[in-house]
Amino acid sequence: MKFTLGIEEEYQVIDPVTRELISHDQQIVTNAEKILNEQVKAEMHEAVVEVGTKICNNITEAREEVKYLRKSISNIANDLGFKIGAAGTHPFSKWENQRITPNPRYDEIINELQDTARSNLIFGLHVHVGMEDKNMALHLVNSMRYFLPHLYALSTNSPFWEGRNTGFKSFRSKVFDKFPRTGIPGVFDNYAQYENYLNVLVKTNCIDNPKKIWWDIRIHPVYPTLEVRICDVPLTVDETICIAALIQALVAKLYKLRMQNLNFMVYHRALINENKWRAGRYGIDGKMIDFGKEKEVDTKLLMREFVDFLDDVLDELGSREEVEYIFKMLENGTGADRQLKVYEETKDLIKVVDYITEQTILGL
Repeated sequence: MKFTLGIEEEYQVIDPVTRELISHDQQIVTNAEKILNEQVKAEMHEAVVEVGTKICNNITEAREEVKYLRKSISNIANDLGFKIGAAGTHPFSKWENQRITPNPRYDEIINELQDTARSNLIFGLHVHVGMEDKNMALHLVNSMRYFLPHLYALSTNSPFWEGRNTGFKSFRSKVFDKFPRTGIPGVFDNYAQYENYLNVLVKTNCIDNPKKIWWDIRIHPVYPTLEVRICDVPLTVDETICIAALIQALVAKLYKLRMQNLNFMVYHRALINENKWRAGRYGIDGKMIDFGKEKEVDTKLLMREFVDFLDDVLDELGSREEVEYIFKMLENGTGADRQLKVYEETKDLIKVVDYITEQTILGL
């Protein structure tokens, strides 16, 4: 198995003078399409640009792609008089002031979801890992659910919302929770059972297509991948690549166990949600629950155990260095920790936006 990778990032389009989110009238997308073709697309809000890598054979290729995409979009934005930022929410822009991209698909979503859709001004990281066999993909998704809060805690990068320090390390998922069919999915026994669920939703007009399943992890409705969607978009390329490498290694490890007729425990969604709540609230600074031991453990310690669990697949994947960047993240803090530090030092959200835009192109 190759465990190919695809990474999608959503960027903020920022006015360099006011530091507010600003509509770019899809100029960035139009210009970027000339060099990136289908790797760039518009989103529901005009202040968002989404990019996606090509299919990457390994984490080294993925890093080159993410660097190239960030640099290309940043340069195009600069030429048009904008900046881009990678953070799960904008520190102070109000969703009420943001323009919606004219598009029948978005019109339909807004018509159905109303202010939950209009207020969904958030920016995520989606990581795809190649998996042709749908039944195997479903088995892996069932097991991977346990580790989603670990990945989420590492990615936390949205402490501010509409000018307030929310008290959360990631407020992004609180905003997204208002959507239907979000969060940690339940367990399905096999792909046929999952397909039956989708068919019932389509038949009863809950959804018109399976893309409207917005869970934190899902079997992709179009591509032969499983997709992890729980993470805030991280500030830096290094952080994005570390998280993508962890996800790829997790898929490889659980696949390896399955091939040896071994299974990872499958936990109830209600239990995993306890850890998701803690991850969003405290990031890597709190405690999460080790359900095997049934006790609270420092999140940073759980992260080290997570890396130990993945150890035997890292060299095969060639991703040891990228995965072990997690230790730097534990030391330096997540994007949320660093945003909050800038705010504590300056008491100025404009300085926080400047920090976001600087970090977004760090090392490019």
